[in-house]
Amino acid sequence: MKYTEKEVLQFIEENDVKFVRLMFFDIFGTTKNISIMADELPVAFKKGVTFNASAIGGFENFDADLVLVPDPATLAVLPWRPQHGRVVRLFCTITYQNGVPFDADVRMVLKNAMKRAASVGLTCNIDLECEFYLFKTDDDGNPTKLPYDNAGYLDIAPLDKGENVRRQICFTLEQMEMTPLSSHHERGPGQNEIDFMYSDSLTAADNFSMFKAMVKTIANSNGLFASFMPKPLDDKNGNSMHINVMIERYGYNIFKKKDGELNTTAGYFIAGVLKRISEITAFLNPIENSYKRFNTDLKGGSVGWAYGSNMDIIRVISSERDNAKLQLISPDPACNPYLAFALIINAGLDGVEAREELPAPSVGMSKLALPSSLESAINLAEKSEFIKSIIPEKLFESYICHKRQELELSKRSDEIKLATDHKYFEIL
Repeated sequence: MKYTEKEVLQFIEENDVKFVRLMFFDIFGTTKNISIMADELPVAFKKGVTFNASAIGGFENFDADLVLVPDPATLAVLPWRPQHGRVVRLFCTITYQNGVPFDADVRMVLKNAMKRAASVGLTCNIDLECEFYLFKTDDDGNPTKLPYDNAGYLDIAPLDKGENVRRQICFTLEQMEMTPLSSHHERGPGQNEIDFMYSDSLTAADNFSMFKAMVKTIANSNGLFASFMPKPLDDKNGNSMHINVMIERYGYNIFKKKDGELNTTAGYFIAGVLKRISEITAFLNPIENSYKRFNTDLKGGSVGWAYGSNMDIIRVISSERDNAKLQLISPDPACNPYLAFALIINAGLDGVEAREELPAPSVGMSKLALPSSLESAINLAEKSEFIKSIIPEKLFESYICHKRQELELSKRSDEIKLATDHKYFEIL
């Protein structure tokens, strides 16, 4: 449900809401928030709420003070907080003090991609299949790397110890109007997957960001630690985040086969994504640990496409039904979903506008592969005129600068590299 400003204020008054979390994101997709008292929300709607941007990752080179403007359409109650004196969440647009949109507002980058799609009659909907591990904690509540169970793919209790946690997560998702489709135990010990109902691209990115925070909160309430790190255990399966893109043109799903053939526009879109996939990988797989998953689980990542095959990074789930879609299997949960979705959508739109020729299905036979390291991915991104046309200059420069610094630190010693890996294990 999309709320108006008036409806939000009425909801807060009628539902014993005492705190409002104003949420936003840094350039890496990390969720940040300021909590205000509910009585202050009318002023926040009118004037915004100022915060110190210099302390936010990637915002250091911008104006010190920025402004959060709550988006009333994103109202949601946080069900895990007390029911008396409730807490609600609103995502925010970020502006400069003079009201001009902030260059590094990642939600705005995705909104621009959606506007571009709409200008050519396309609506891009996204659903996600997201994996995560549940680990035990020590006596002090700190995370360990001991999996919660030793179950395997689609196992059930008692082998699968995570089913009650997944059940709690799914109920919480429903309470927040984030519709789960299915959940199950994945291949790794303690590894789980929850799949979402498709929604518009911005809502999908918002939902994913909230999903990660919510899973971690529920895991913690059960004495566990949830990790979305791409490869938390070197010798076990990594965490993927399959991005399923469903595109409609004037209400018709373009990935839906007609007379056994793939729609021409769908072919152009797929070709556009394939053309740009290597240069945008630094944003889909943003940390060094991402490439441990590439080099084992994806065996390097064949840059090709096929129907129903999991041997290529693009799988086209195309049929006569309305759930036909493009599935991109290379991204992982460490990515910033706003930038990832924006780049994927724009790559596909470039393909449509250029009438990019779709190569034949490769079924794992493509000679091209994704970058094998974060450094090679950053090198490709840095040379990409396509990315520079999508992501604002200062945001792009800040992102690359941070990633270069991270790489340089990791090269200094194995100890620093392990410390960086541990940092991501705890925060992702």
